[in-house]
Amino acid sequence: MALFSLSEDTPVGTQVYILNGTDPEGDPVRFGLTFEKGAKEYFKVDPKSGGVILIEELDRETQDEVEVLVSITDGRNKVVEKVRVFITDANDEHPQFQNLPFNVDVPEDTASGSSIFRVQAVDRDTGSGGSVTYFLQEPSMTKFSIDGHSGIIRLKSGESLDYEKTRTHFITVVAKDGGGKYKGRYQVMTSTATVTINVNDTQDTPPYFVGTPYFGFVYEVSEPGSEILNVYAKDGDQGNPNPIYYSLLDETEGVFTINSTSGCISLLSYPVQLHKELYELKVKASEWNADNKTSDYAITTVIVRVVDLNNHPPTFYGDNGPQSRFELTMYEHPPEGEILRGLKITVNDSDQVSVIFIRQASSGANAKFNLRLVGPRVLRVVPQTVLNEAQVTIIVENSAAIDYEKQHFLTFKLLAVEIDTPERFSSTADIIIHLLDTNDNTPKFSSDYYIARIPENSPGGSNVVSITASDPDSGLWGEVKYSIYGSGADLFLIHPTSGIIYTQPWATLDAEVKSKYNFYVKAEDTEGKYSLAEVFVTVLDLNDHPPEFNTNFLEKTMIIGAPVKIEAVDDDAEQPNNVIEYSIMKADPDNIFDINVDTGEIKVKPYIKSLEIVHNITKKRDCKWSLVVQARDRGSPSFSTTAVVKIDLTEETQLKGPMAKFLMQSRDNPLKALGMVAGVISVMVVVTVVISTAMFMRNIKSNRIVPARRVIRRRPRDQRTWNFKLPFGRYGNPSDKFRMEDPENNGENINLNNNTSAPPPPPPSAPTLPPPPPCHHHRLRETKQTVPTISGSMLSMTPERSRRDRDGAVSSALVSELKMRLEQKILESNRGYY
Repeated sequence: MALFSLSEDTPVGTQVYILNGTDPEGDPVRFGLTFEKGAKEYFKVDPKSGGVILIEELDRETQDEVEVLVSITDGRNKVVEKVRVFITDANDEHPQFQNLPFNVDVPEDTASGSSIFRVQAVDRDTGSGGSVTYFLQEPSMTKFSIDGHSGIIRLKSGESLDYEKTRTHFITVVAKDGGGKYKGRYQVMTSTATVTINVNDTQDTPPYFVGTPYFGFVYEVSEPGSEILNVYAKDGDQGNPNPIYYSLLDETEGVFTINSTSGCISLLSYPVQLHKELYELKVKASEWNADNKTSDYAITTVIVRVVDLNNHPPTFYGDNGPQSRFELTMYEHPPEGEILRGLKITVNDSDQVSVIFIRQASSGANAKFNLRLVGPRVLRVVPQTVLNEAQVTIIVENSAAIDYEKQHFLTFKLLAVEIDTPERFSSTADIIIHLLDTNDNTPKFSSDYYIARIPENSPGGSNVVSITASDPDSGLWGEVKYSIYGSGADLFLIHPTSGIIYTQPWATLDAEVKSKYNFYVKAEDTEGKYSLAEVFVTVLDLNDHPPEFNTNFLEKTMIIGAPVKIEAVDDDAEQPNNVIEYSIMKADPDNIFDINVDTGEIKVKPYIKSLEIVHNITKKRDCKWSLVVQARDRGSPSFSTTAVVKIDLTEETQLKGPMAKFLMQSRDNPLKALGMVAGVISVMVVVTVVISTAMFMRNIKSNRIVPARRVIRRRPRDQRTWNFKLPFGRYGNPSDKFRMEDPENNGENINLNNNTSAPPPPPPSAPTLPPPPPCHHHRLRETKQTVPTISGSMLSMTPERSRRDRDGAVSSALVSELKMRLEQKILESNRGYY
């Protein structure tokens, strides 16, 4: 490893060298690597392979070479050599500025292009990475430049410094190295530093006045020696200012003078000796340098105005001289724009003749003032601006606000305030306007509607409600009279002055007859102005009617499991007076029936399922019971009434269907059931007549005489019997079609009815009947083998209705009789074919 070098940016863990060695006897060797005691260990070696690995980061700027003791041994002999590993440079260091911070003082009169400072930066890298160049950040924004190699900062050509504009400049200098590789890539390192350049003041700026323009005033009471105003000037060179001295340039006719050090201008004569209103004075401010010589100077103008002394405030005058209180009486709501002619007011300011010279002045500022009216915004004053003297006019601006009912008098302050004087003298006068009333208001009710309630048993003349209306007008105009009218006012009266509404002496109120009344009341003043309000009267219901049953004795038939209902009526108009509660007062025995308190439904106890249980409980075979039922209302006081209810207790019939249900419901009303049966019988008779007529007409048509024809006898087939079924059930529809069912034709239905309206689906047409025999006219029952027949049965189009209507013994007997008649008619009709 002699003369071995390694770059400082070599990564830790890199194998940097491989040791190689042999033993003459051929024994295996092992390698070693050690460092001096106290030295930092940068490498380690693999004893077998000899590979040297870097274990610590290298830094050339800290240590540029490393001494290492390298050894080789065969186990008995060992050879050790000291070698030096040189560390080469990588560009890993930034340029470092020297002698920070950079503060430079530069006179403001420094010539352009002059050197003012030199910065220096050092880079510890070697080669190009250690070279440094300089440049300014944002050079176009500054007055300075820098030499890239030397670091010298100069004032740019054509630029100058000005202490009075900018006292401090800040520039940022960037130091950049020449670049180099670091960890395999090329990089350039930079550093920045701020240079503070302080500009020092020099005497190159003239003085200037502060607080211009200057104005001064001379008043009529001023005396010689009175100060008018002060002027003040400062040296433009603020860093090292020179003292300032003041003087007057123009002739002042011996009227004014100025203090040379303080700049105070004073009056030298009395104001009455002044002949002009305005004076323009030229004041000079000069610098005195260290040699007590005048250097730079400045000149300004001071304007002095001779003014009247404002020592008289404005004054108000009436008919009898100065006056501070004016009064007027008028009616309320005068027309807008009307002038209050009862007020005669003049205002004057006497400052206009204070001194002689004011006669030549044109402004009269001390005698100019504003007029203002302070108070409710209902009046306005004219004119608003006065010069010397004016007649004051007050005009109505808001007529609605001048209201006697709101306030009987109005109070205003008439204010005169000077405008252009520093004293702002002012004076005031009180204006009091007394108002007279007019009838300008309509009576107004305390509410747009009134709601009253009165019990129905109130006697005639009872008070209902008190109506109140008010008219804010005074005197007779404020008196109100009441009246009442409307379709609902027949039972009521109103007191004309108090507004109390009461019932007619003969009136009788009944909530059950009429419980709501509404009508109008009218409030009117003496001139006929009026307003209306609506009154709603509710007659309160009292509990004055007891509940009542239709009869005191009721008969009911009860089927076990189904309730019976009783009902009482209470004629009271409102709840709870007309709400009824039911109860069983007496029953023997008392453990059979329950009653619903609200609906009046009576039913047996839940555990009673049959008459047998009733018989076991009562030991009586008679199932007719008498109950004493009470109906009580919920009013206060409460009324009640009782009725005897006779209940015939039966079990539910086994008959099903609507007819059975109807018959069971009609047990308590046999006339209703009898009427229903008679109606059914009538319908069936009509249907029978219709069907018979249709069959008869068909037979007549088929028995017409036709030309003789040859009859061919066919071999008789097996005899078939005609099986006719009733075309409808006990309550069947006679309009349903007759059908024959042929067992040999797979039960095909044969239509025997001439009715043209066939229900869907359409039935199949009947097969053609064989021609009748020529001379045999025997009954069907006597000729069983000679005539071929078609076996069939009559079916109904509504089999479900037939099955459903098999209930009721009375309807069953009627249907049986009708069936026999229909079969007989059909047999007679069939004889025509034979």
